[in-house]
Amino acid sequence: MKLYGIPNCSTVKKARDWLTLHSIEVEFHDFRKQGLDANTATRWLEQRNFSELINRKGLTWRGLAEEQKLAVKDNATALFLMMDKTSVIKRPLLERNGQLLHVGYDEAVYEKIFNLKAST
Repeated sequence: MKLYGIPNCSTVKKARDWLTLHSIEVEFHDFRKQGLDANTATRWLEQRNFSELINRKGLTWRGLAEEQKLAVKDNATALFLMMDKTSVIKRPLLERNGQLLHVGYDEAVYEKIFNLKAST
């Protein structure tokens, strides 16, 4: 199992804390230090719509020129942006055996993925 993200991202921190709390071991892949290969990004784009993978609320997206934003309209253009600016990818991404399980962090979804009962 692998978790992709950036360590100082608050959402990634929440996901990592939740995984640690539930003793779930994952390999963490830091986009900033380890980069991202095109095969991985392409695999994600085959499993999810590009609009789900691009974080349009983040600072990286908001810092793009308007023409760059408008250019992202399909998998190919999204892939180009994702490879150029990995911090534009919504995070964290939870993956098992090449299968993208979840994009972002949602405690209820993680509980379902790992078959855990909700905390009360």
